[in-house]
Amino acid sequence: MSRIRPKDGPAACVRSRMPRYDLLALDLDGTLLGIGATLSQRNIAAVRRARDAGMRVVVCTGRGLVECRKYLDAIGQTDPVIVAGGAITADPATGATIHRFAMAPALVAEVSDELLGAGHAVLVLKDASAAGYDYLVLTGAGEVRPDPVTLWWFEKMGVRVKYAARLADDDDPGHTIRVGMCADAAESEAMARVLRGCVGDRAILHSFKAVVGPEVTGIDERTVHILEAFDARAGKWAALERLAGEWGIAPDRVAAIGDEVNDVCMIRGAGLGVAMGNAIPAVRDAADRVTGDHDADGVADAIEKILEGAW
Repeated sequence: MSRIRPKDGPAACVRSRMPRYDLLALDLDGTLLGIGATLSQRNIAAVRRARDAGMRVVVCTGRGLVECRKYLDAIGQTDPVIVAGGAITADPATGATIHRFAMAPALVAEVSDELLGAGHAVLVLKDASAAGYDYLVLTGAGEVRPDPVTLWWFEKMGVRVKYAARLADDDDPGHTIRVGMCADAAESEAMARVLRGCVGDRAILHSFKAVVGPEVTGIDERTVHILEAFDARAGKWAALERLAGEWGIAPDRVAAIGDEVNDVCMIRGAGLGVAMGNAIPAVRDAADRVTGDHDADGVADAIEKILEGAW
């Protein structure tokens, strides 16, 4: 059951031209984007109406900046964006990093060693505005190949990638903001358990289904998961609360919409947390409201209710 917070009394139900929220935080995959990572015209129009009503709109996504560029352009994004699961806040116009939660080199090394030791290529995400590229892929002495889904994603997104056998070959050790891997769900979840035992509360760990279909995996039954490790301070809500504070916006004036494990913190922290109809149970449990599915313009429905004053 999702939680319903008490609102401001009977008057809060009256329709108003002024929304009760000043900031709208939107996840991308599984939220603003429909099946096949499509962006509907109805959702685009709803985002623009939210801006016209005076709301700041902040995209909060697990993708890196380059991986969401076309969607930011489609919605005319000008406010800062929170990318890489909250590790970076960036200017969408220039690509410059406004703020980041970098991982300590020792933590990067520990996570990388565990993943390589288990036979997984390590995906080291960089602060691209500082490092000049997006990913460092560690292959180990045996030159472990990344999962085919990873290679497909790199090509599709046009990311800048460097390869190295060891972390010692990393020319930019201070610019790492995430370390991860891509593999079958069972392998990813097994590694998540191993890492939790190693790093404890020194890192945030997320494991979730990759945004990919059988036309890429080649096997209908194959479920591919992404495992990601971040600095313990990182997260979408940590980045969002910091940004809102700079704008003088209190947490109870923030509305957030999402569907996955990396959205739970912002759904719980926002004044209005909205779960997508396709959201995982943890997001629904943290939410105040539930909207429609991502393939049925659930974001547009939620924005309409917010602007009407129904939510």
